[in-house]
Amino acid sequence: MDLYPLYNSVRIALISTAIIFFVGTAAAYYISRLPRVLKGILDVILTIPLVLPPTVIGYLLLRILGPNRAIGGFFMDYFDLRLTMNWWSTVFATTVVCFPLMYRTCRGIFESFDENIIHAAKTLGLGNTFIFWRLLLPVCKSGIMAGLVLSFTRALGEYGATSMVSGYIPKETATISTTVYQLWRTENDALAVKWVIINLLISFAVLMFMNLIEKHRKKI
Repeated sequence: MDLYPLYNSVRIALISTAIIFFVGTAAAYYISRLPRVLKGILDVILTIPLVLPPTVIGYLLLRILGPNRAIGGFFMDYFDLRLTMNWWSTVFATTVVCFPLMYRTCRGIFESFDENIIHAAKTLGLGNTFIFWRLLLPVCKSGIMAGLVLSFTRALGEYGATSMVSGYIPKETATISTTVYQLWRTENDALAVKWVIINLLISFAVLMFMNLIEKHRKKI
């Protein structure tokens, strides 16, 4: 049994989750402090990937990153770098698909945070950077961790956008989800079931970890 799809899926999920952590928390923090109208517009734009079919997201990414498109063509012409059909091109797809999960979770937590605490910290001369990293994030860490767990789990099982951006190339771009589909197409049900069980076990373990975090937060 070739374990490359497992290694590749976990690698992609970890990288995209790391990106989502910084981008998602930063976007949630700054947008939560904007005026209502502007916040509503940006919120709709950033949340669209949550309701779009993954295949549509993959198609849009191909329109941007394809070798004959603006951004993809630029990297192809000047750096001889193809932005699609590589294992790391899947990171683009999983990051876009999973970003709204992290963003919405963090935004809700930041909006529920007591603004008086932030105002009190500023009266003591503390800067916004210090307040964000040393005050806001530690208090909201359980909610942020839940967003990270959900994003990781979603990235691990992403198929639609992934299959369009990176396809299925054994030992190169294969992930658990694309491998299951390929095995189903070739009527290799026995091996497909094994991969399904592996994915279920990983997802179960990750969600159990999230539940333990929630129980710990409630005890505090």
